[in-house]
Amino acid sequence: MKTVGIIGGSGFIGSHITKKFLKKGFNVKVSVTDIKKSEKYEHLFNLGNSDSLNITPLRVENLEALKDFISDCEIVIHGGTPFQLDVKDPQTELFDPTIKGTENFLEAISETPGIEKVIFIASVAGWNTNFPMPAGTKGFNEPFDETEERYTNPESHPYAQAKFIANQTVEKFINEHPSLHFEITSVSPVAVMGNSLSNRKDSTSTGLQFLIKNKLAPDDFIKALYDNDVPFAIVDVEDVANAVFKAATTKGLHGKDYLLSSETYKVSDMHAMLNQRQPKNKPNIVYKNNLAMTDLGVRFRPVQETLNGYSEQL
Repeated sequence: MKTVGIIGGSGFIGSHITKKFLKKGFNVKVSVTDIKKSEKYEHLFNLGNSDSLNITPLRVENLEALKDFISDCEIVIHGGTPFQLDVKDPQTELFDPTIKGTENFLEAISETPGIEKVIFIASVAGWNTNFPMPAGTKGFNEPFDETEERYTNPESHPYAQAKFIANQTVEKFINEHPSLHFEITSVSPVAVMGNSLSNRKDSTSTGLQFLIKNKLAPDDFIKALYDNDVPFAIVDVEDVANAVFKAATTKGLHGKDYLLSSETYKVSDMHAMLNQRQPKNKPNIVYKNNLAMTDLGVRFRPVQETLNGYSEQL
């Protein structure tokens, strides 16, 4: 079988992607930033077919190490950019690893002859850095799809700005290299929810679910979500993993960037569903998923199923 290299394959989303490729019989290489911290990846060895799993230390800022990691891969998935909201030094913690890491990655894949397919796990922030707030002058319930103009705001959170710039970097690379020997496809999930495959306590995604379930507000950002009862577009982590697998194993998707989203609910309804109660309001479909359903054949499960099934692991 082919070998897939998954940068960030032990994280919240990455672990589900690793599980998917192992289940499908691939040889799977997963990068970790610190091989000594086994608690961050040991859960992967409990997955089926883990004898086909290899864990490798890697920092994407190290170009030569990156080239070595992908040297024997036919498929490469880049989901290794940090997702964190509590930031003290945006340049060091977010912009350098996200943007410089993306630049290094693009250089490395362009010099690796055996690669056939590259998947970038981007973010809805690559389309709208104001998320979960609306883009520009749009209202909360106005639809957004891949035909929209991308929106960025210099006042947005540094994480969102870094993901937006990384997305622009990928688009520029594709436009400047019309004759690549591989395809590049991006997926841009909205707020990713669901159960973690690990017991790690440092996941931003599972941490946000924990906070909303228990209505905790450790900072002004989270408090503002409750105060304004902000609507969130949500997607299940397993649906993201399915979309990544389909994108990685389907030809003819070069240059596309798919929004991955299910329904949109207000935070108060998210709180209710995370506590096994019925939401008061019906969901909206704000971020459209038609393109992903058509091209990738992904069916997005209802948000109530995702949140009702959440297991409090923190």
